Amino acid sequence: MTRRRSFYRSLASLQRDLRVCRACIEAGYHLESLPVHNEHMGQRAYMYGQAPGVVEGEERRPWRGRAGKTLRRWLELEEDEFYKTFYCASVTRCYPGRASSGRGDRTPAPREQELCSFWTDRELELLRPQLIVPVGGLAIRRLLGSSSLAECIGRRYELDGAAVVPLPHPSGASSWLNSPANRELTAQAAALVREELGRL
Repeated sequence: MTRRRSFYRSLASLQRDLRVCRACIEAGYHLESLPVHNEHMGQRAYMYGQAPGVVEGEERRPWRGRAGKTLRRWLELEEDEFYKTFYCASVTRCYPGRASSGRGDRTPAPREQELCSFWTDRELELLRPQLIVPVGGLAIRRLLGSSSLAECIGRRYELDGAAVVPLPHPSGASSWLNSPANRELTAQAAALVREELGRL
């Protein structure tokens, strides 16, 4: 049974409720995992992805699959350092299953995104991160309203006092990184993230 409080005093209490959230199932959506959650807390940077993948769904930990390894390579962070640096969240928190096309994972429906926005809003209130890194088109649209990766990758934004540096999704299902120009923009964006981390 989903539990949501109007106010959370700590991330620990929020995480306890998030771990058992079934709001999307209760709304009639088919999901293939329980919510993915963080083991570390107290980070000053917030990593915001689209949705967990199959490996993340199985382990219930964020960025555990191949895309996570690519992401850590871009940022030049070892695994432990990555999780201690970033509080990892996503637009939706459960693995949504494969896309009907067979290519990549299913994009969460708008209603699923809205149901999960509760957790994002509360996390940002509690964390007040100094750096937010939205990863992939869906996360960037939800956070910044921008729909073009080429227009926002490699740039720095401000949102409620936090620096925001978007990154493309490191998934092999994305063809955006096939272009040398887009790979260069990605390198610029990763350098910006590292620069912002250096200021924390």
